[in-house]
Amino acid sequence: MPNCEEAGRPFSDVPDHSLPKAHPMFLTLGSFLFFTALVAVLTWRLTRGTKLDTDEGYFLAGRSLTGGFIAGSLLLTNLSTEQLVGLNAASFNDGLSVMCWEVIAGMSLVVLALVFLPKYLKSGIATIPQFLEERYGTRVRAMTATIFIVAYMLILLPFVLFLGANGLNGMLQLDTKFGLSEIQTIWLLIGSIAALGGAYAIFGGLRAIAISDTFNGAGLLVGGLMITFFSLSIIAGEEGGLAGALTKIREADADAFNSLGAANEDTHWPTLFTGVLLLNFFYWCTNQQIIQRTFGAKNLAEGQKGVLLAAFFKILAPLILVVPGIAAAYLVIGAADPQMVDSVGQDDAGNWVSSRAYGALVARVLPEWLLGFFAAVVVGSILSTFNSVLNSAATLFSLDVYKKYIKPEATTKQVVMSGQICSLVIGVLAIIAAPLIFYGRDGVFDFFQTLNGVYFIPLLAIIMVGMFNRNVDGRSAEFTLVAGLSLMVVGTFFGGGDHGWLKSFFGSGFHYMGAVFVSLLTLQLALGAVGFRRSTPYQQQDAGLVDLTPWKLAPLAGGLLVTFALSIFAYFAN
Repeated sequence: MPNCEEAGRPFSDVPDHSLPKAHPMFLTLGSFLFFTALVAVLTWRLTRGTKLDTDEGYFLAGRSLTGGFIAGSLLLTNLSTEQLVGLNAASFNDGLSVMCWEVIAGMSLVVLALVFLPKYLKSGIATIPQFLEERYGTRVRAMTATIFIVAYMLILLPFVLFLGANGLNGMLQLDTKFGLSEIQTIWLLIGSIAALGGAYAIFGGLRAIAISDTFNGAGLLVGGLMITFFSLSIIAGEEGGLAGALTKIREADADAFNSLGAANEDTHWPTLFTGVLLLNFFYWCTNQQIIQRTFGAKNLAEGQKGVLLAAFFKILAPLILVVPGIAAAYLVIGAADPQMVDSVGQDDAGNWVSSRAYGALVARVLPEWLLGFFAAVVVGSILSTFNSVLNSAATLFSLDVYKKYIKPEATTKQVVMSGQICSLVIGVLAIIAAPLIFYGRDGVFDFFQTLNGVYFIPLLAIIMVGMFNRNVDGRSAEFTLVAGLSLMVVGTFFGGGDHGWLKSFFGSGFHYMGAVFVSLLTLQLALGAVGFRRSTPYQQQDAGLVDLTPWKLAPLAGGLLVTFALSIFAYFAN
């Protein structure tokens, strides 16, 4: 994107076709409270009678989820503020190339539906560490459960809470309206979001989460498309509709709609085959937080339908997660919109604070009554990710730590209670960590993905080998896991920054992730070749908990989705 010195014609030349703002704040507050309460009431009505006093009832919704609820929950667990705020901030800086996070996610979900999900449901597992115990042994289960829990507590939950609070403050300008500082407002919002989200996760279990996700997901899709439509309408004015808006953006920045990215961008096209691909693949195929929804599928066919439906919407997600950021960049830099310029602001080095771009855009284009509705939808998306991660962390602790090691004789009631206590403790620690880790840092989305790589890459390596190699044993996985964590910590925290050894040698942190992943696969297979082998080859057993008859159209639907995704890259490639 161009810098501020390259600004084009003044904003006064850009007609304002946003809907008129209704005066008062009560419209915003009223629509916000109405939609939030509506989702809560509908969720309560649809979850009445759900059995929450058993492991499967609380953690896996009684294995009763159908395709629609699975798709909705998958989407909204992911489509939170780390996407709305973070990805639009990335597109504000780099343009369309950041769509790779969404489009490749769609292709990864196809792999989940056709390859991984049948294996998971056959084992009847509730957690990924359970699968790793079945394949490698109890020590690997304990190690991986601990890694997931710590990472959720110190990376994912703080990120979701911080960007959620930051985005809401930008949309509603709460610090100005209540006379608070930005950091005070963020602390207040973080605590409020965590309290409401924790109530869903602690008292409602996975079914309540999945149902509320579906309602909020519908609102998010509608609201997100409205932001895109209103933004492009303002840019277009009366000169040519939405096509005219896209033309104006291209004229201001020729790289704005380049799907392959420029060489100086973090997601330049070679990274699609290294870190970007691997992070997406782990997140959508092996990450407990995401795939726990699919473990609750009524049967394999319903699970595949839900996953593939989610894949379709992920491929289209750049319409609400990338295009608004590009529009915001044009309004700030190309059109010099005074409201946008003032709201986004610049840091001490003269760079635009891109993390404020989406909130500023929402406040700019929506009337008051719709602003409240969309704020409620955004809160719902934050709650979705927050309570989903809490539920996953509770599942991991209760089934992989508490019941396995602390109290094997625990009753089902005690197991569920241990999960609720775990959710409370992790939620409190995440509240404390959120501003400390992320406040005052621009480019937080890329920083978040880098932190994810620390544990994504080693875990993905041992899961892939364990799933497709029948001979290596648990000792090989333990060595590989420790080696992988060590290499990723060194590269992430001691790489020397933009002028350090990692950048000089690998060119990108994402390329480093790819190199580490290949090294770990080679290491584990080599360990198996020199004697770290099972006495008998691994043979997966059928737990017989759900019908494993696949959806007969799944291969065709998957193939069409992959073709669709690749076509988007090809169409926008410059």
